[in-house]
Amino acid sequence: MLGPDPADVNKVVLAYSGGLDTSVILTWLRETYDCDIVTYTADLGQGEELDPARAKALKMGVPEDQIVIDDVREEFVRDFVNPMFRANTIYEGEYLLGTSIARPLIAKRLVEVAAEHDADAISHGATGKGNDQVRFELGAYALSPEIKVIAPWRIWDLGGRETLLAYAAERDIPIDKTRGAKSPFSTDANLLHISYEGGPLENPWTEPPSEMWRWSVSPEAAPNEATYLDLTYRGGDIVAIDGREMTPAQVLTYLNEVGGANGIGRLDIVENRFVGMKSRGAYETPGGTIMLRAHRGIESITLDREAAHLKDELMPRYAKLIYNGFWWSPEREMLQAAIDTSQQFVNGEVRVKLFKGNVDVVGRKSDDSLFDEKIATFEEDGGTYDQYDAEGFIKLNALRLRNLARTRAERG
Repeated sequence: MLGPDPADVNKVVLAYSGGLDTSVILTWLRETYDCDIVTYTADLGQGEELDPARAKALKMGVPEDQIVIDDVREEFVRDFVNPMFRANTIYEGEYLLGTSIARPLIAKRLVEVAAEHDADAISHGATGKGNDQVRFELGAYALSPEIKVIAPWRIWDLGGRETLLAYAAERDIPIDKTRGAKSPFSTDANLLHISYEGGPLENPWTEPPSEMWRWSVSPEAAPNEATYLDLTYRGGDIVAIDGREMTPAQVLTYLNEVGGANGIGRLDIVENRFVGMKSRGAYETPGGTIMLRAHRGIESITLDREAAHLKDELMPRYAKLIYNGFWWSPEREMLQAAIDTSQQFVNGEVRVKLFKGNVDVVGRKSDDSLFDEKIATFEEDGGTYDQYDAEGFIKLNALRLRNLARTRAERG
């Protein structure tokens, strides 16, 4: 069969949500591998109560000491989201990588839990069409080279939702029955964003329905008065809002609330997946959108020109590494070291104005500012800047251009 030899698998750590897919996977793993199961559920700030996942695992026969539920919200923002935003990271010019940046943390915890419970393998519910299978597994192999990975969607002969429901019914797997119509969208949420795929979004010409959005009001329905926030930066990270010190997760939670109330952070894109296909997705990233704009604002006065331009050149490569699942690669760590070095003097305050879906930087100040009003002024500068110096500067830069023009003229 495809996947690890059942003879080599005695215990598996399963990334578990308690939904249909992972409940079926839990039973399938037992039947296929005759193994013990440890369920792992991460609280990444998805806004859902996680106790039902524990109750569901218990109902499925998982011993209580084999059920692991982690609150990793602070670690997520501190060690993954913040480092990413120090680089002003966006993928393909638009996507703020909300799903991508959560996967390396989940992969890390899966292999750590496997080590703690003497498990031979980990398992996940990512399909063979998506990016997440790559992200989970590249992370797992980078951190635990000998770990075995079981990806049921690449192995079993089960198809879509109806096949899974039939499988669950045959084996008395408890499935929660929800009232009303089932949402046509596949969603994934964490403290950075919520994503929507599938259903009517599979036609890239179809506008997302207004009732789909969960975290934000529409810009049209946002307040008619602007909201102002003063964000305090230290080492490239926001550490306080309006003078109140906050933890990394508290910062992002607050920005999500205020941003969503002002219609900030909606996105509708077609992106290029690592596996080769194009995929249409919609995203809400209110806090992240504010963080990106504000960080560029504080860097504009604290970062040297060439350092800033070099960061902008490196950023697409850095974004691609995160999107494709290479967070734990040496090249990402090299880039991160360079980025973090650049943030030593990215300190100060940024004032942002939130209004009907827009984020504007309207003020910035820093004790480490490189902005010199005496030089930049259009008024008398007292001789600080000798404008005549520009003549030699221009002539030196024009030397090759003038030489090229003369040569071409001589050639006729």
